[in-house]
Amino acid sequence: MRRREFITLLGGAVAAWPLSAHAQLGERVRRIGVCMNLAADDPEGQARLTAFAQGLQQLGWTDGRNARIEYRWAVGDAERIRKQAEELVTLAPDVILASGVPVVTALLQATRSVPIVFAQIVDLVGSGLVASLSRPGGNVTGFTVFEFGMSGKWVELLKEIAPGVKRVAVLRDFSSSGIGQLGAIQSAASSFGLELSLVGMSDAGEIERAVTVFARAGNGGVIVTGSTPAIIHRELITTLAARHRLSAVYAFRYFVTVGGLISYGPDSIDPFRRAAGYVDRILKGEKPADLPVQAPTKYELVINLKTAKALGLDVPATVLTRADEVIE
Repeated sequence: MRRREFITLLGGAVAAWPLSAHAQLGERVRRIGVCMNLAADDPEGQARLTAFAQGLQQLGWTDGRNARIEYRWAVGDAERIRKQAEELVTLAPDVILASGVPVVTALLQATRSVPIVFAQIVDLVGSGLVASLSRPGGNVTGFTVFEFGMSGKWVELLKEIAPGVKRVAVLRDFSSSGIGQLGAIQSAASSFGLELSLVGMSDAGEIERAVTVFARAGNGGVIVTGSTPAIIHRELITTLAARHRLSAVYAFRYFVTVGGLISYGPDSIDPFRRAAGYVDRILKGEKPADLPVQAPTKYELVINLKTAKALGLDVPATVLTRADEVIE
C-alpha cells in the first residue's frame, strides 16, 4: 500500500476539516496514542495500522473528526524506545495502542495511569505486563499472539517437511521471557530426538554469526519464534536460511512472503483490528483492568513452494492440503 493511500484511509474525507471546526460543533476530540515496534515505512506496520484505523472507523472514531491519533515508531535500541514512549505519554493521550514487549515495558515505566491496549505480545504474565489473563489489573490489557502449546507444532512441521533434520536452532529474544513457548518447543523436540540450540537475536551481527556457525555441522533446521527482533530482521533471517540451505519454520506469514519456507501462527493483522474494540470501550469509560487479555482466534499455515524447490524439498501432500495459502 502506498503511503498516500495509507494516510487517506487513516484520516478519511473529513480529515480535511480543521479540528477547531468540529470543536465548534460541540464534539469532543479524543487523543489516541500509537507506539509501534517497527519502522514507519515497514509494510507490515502500515498494514497493522490500516486494520486498526478501519476498526476505529467502524466504531465511529475518525482521525481528524472526533479523534486525533499520535504516532510514534519505537524501533531500535532501548534508549530510543524509552524516549518515544515518554514523548507519547507527555502528550496525555486518552488511551495508547502499543505493540511489542519492549514498547509496552517502556510505556509502563512512563505511566501507570494512561490506559494501554497492546497487540502482538508473547509472554504477558512472564514479562510482568499483566497479573493474569482474565484479570490483567493495572492500566494495561490487549491481545496476545500465542497459546504456548501450539509452539510444538513448529517442530512437527519441520520434521514433516524436512525429515532429515537432526538439529534445530531456535531463534528467540532472550530479553523477553517466552518460557512457556520454549518449553513447548523443547518437549516436542525431545519426542523427535532433536538436538536444540538456542540463538539470540539482539542484533543482526549476533544472528548472522550464530546461524553461520550452526549451519556448519549439517542436518540442521531452524525455528524462528515471534518477537520484535525477529520481525525487524526478517529479511536477514530468511536470507541466511536460504544461503546455508536450512529448512526453517516461522511464526508468521510475513516471513514466508519474503522468501521463508513455511509458517504457522496467528494472523498478525487481526489483533490490531480487534484492538480498536478495546480502545473504543476504554474511550467510553471501561477500565483496562476489567478487560481480559484475548488470545488469537485464527491460525494459518503458509508454504512457499519456490523456496521448498530451491532447498530440494518435496512438500508432502498432507502438509499442502492443510495449507491456508501456498506461494508458488
